[in-house]
Amino acid sequence: MFDEGIGYKAAARLLGVSSTPVKSLYRRWRIHGQGVLVTKPTKHSYSYEFKLALVERFLAGETAPDLAVEAGLSSPALLQKWVRAYRGEGADALRPKPKGRPRKPTSPPPAELSELERLRRENERLRAEVAYLGKLRALRAQKQR
Repeated sequence: MFDEGIGYKAAARLLGVSSTPVKSLYRRWRIHGQGVLVTKPTKHSYSYEFKLALVERFLAGETAPDLAVEAGLSSPALLQKWVRAYRGEGADALRPKPKGRPRKPTSPPPAELSELERLRRENERLRAEVAYLGKLRALRAQKQR
């Protein structure tokens, strides 16, 4: 339909669907032609320098669809995403991010406790145990009354 000169609104009306997805398809068709429905075999990653150059050209006044066609991007929305990141966080936002979950920091093995510290902890634990058993005896004695 697009090859015949029918716009996205008319095409959506003829197909009986919402115009929003047809508009998106139309924009991609203007960039890629009839190959718009052919999926790419793999995701393409772009270098930092490539992204930065395109963003700077966009900010200088060139249009996103023209730049997307020239650079072979899948959509002008990708360029607009880079521009938002650039405006929000600066040029470093365009650098590649590490994938996956960050590694857990390696903590040093726990240091051996001194003899005095070990005995203090054991003493504290035993005092808590004696206090617990005393409370338990008191509760049992109270129940029996």
